[in-house]
Amino acid sequence: MTKDFSMLRDYANFIKFEHTLFSLPLIFAGSFLAAKGLPDTGLLILIILAGTGARTAALSINRIIDKRIDALNPRTLERELPAGKISLGNAYLVTGLGLLLYFISAYFICDLVLYLSPIPLAVFIIYPFLKRFTYLCHFGVGLGLALAPLGGFVAVTCSFESIFPAVVLSCFTLFWVSGFDIIYATLDEEFDKREGVYSMVSSFGKETALSVSSILHLAAYFAAAFLYFYMYKTIFAGILLIVIGFLLFLEHKKSEDVGFAFFRINILIGFAIFLFVLSGLYLP
Repeated sequence: MTKDFSMLRDYANFIKFEHTLFSLPLIFAGSFLAAKGLPDTGLLILIILAGTGARTAALSINRIIDKRIDALNPRTLERELPAGKISLGNAYLVTGLGLLLYFISAYFICDLVLYLSPIPLAVFIIYPFLKRFTYLCHFGVGLGLALAPLGGFVAVTCSFESIFPAVVLSCFTLFWVSGFDIIYATLDEEFDKREGVYSMVSSFGKETALSVSSILHLAAYFAAAFLYFYMYKTIFAGILLIVIGFLLFLEHKKSEDVGFAFFRINILIGFAIFLFVLSGLYLP
């Protein structure tokens, strides 16, 4: 029983299921935006399944591609693949199951979603390689999550009609995620410099990189503010816009505590942006 629980924990850690708390609120925000309220229950379940499958595949692909780098980094050498807790074959199996769930869900949503479904997969495969040759690698991570609100929107409409608000939400996500990935990279500054791994931090130093991150988060806030003035202008949406701004500020204030800034604050920002969209639709 203890062994089974330990194995289950290893697989949960491998796919970082809690990271779905970053992507699902963004997918929901795009889908609620498209439906101008609650989407059909059956469709919403398919969207959740597609998002979970995509996120599982993305994390698995990232871990497989980064296996060698993770084995060299003292911070990551205890991850499941380099530590041998999960075999490479089983890692590919997890990836395959995630992709199967993703593509089957896309098939049942609509033809357009199925036709577009390889695009996120291409991003998932390409962005782990970016750190090997460019300090712009953070934008690869940002782009991966920026597709979430667009995917949620198209899943409801099965078209690109009136997609502009979702594009603005996607821009918010791109700037926000790229900015917090720079903060996360501060954990590996010395290792990345020594091993030739590219990041804003290893290329320009921590102080400059955090300045770039703050500019990106300011751009993210302006994108959210634009959405507010373009669509909502409601009291509750305005309050949540202030909350989002405070959380982005707090993320930089607490950037030395990367665990707190990266995980806890960012999960709150993800839910805050979803509630922001929701309040604009339902509340005065």
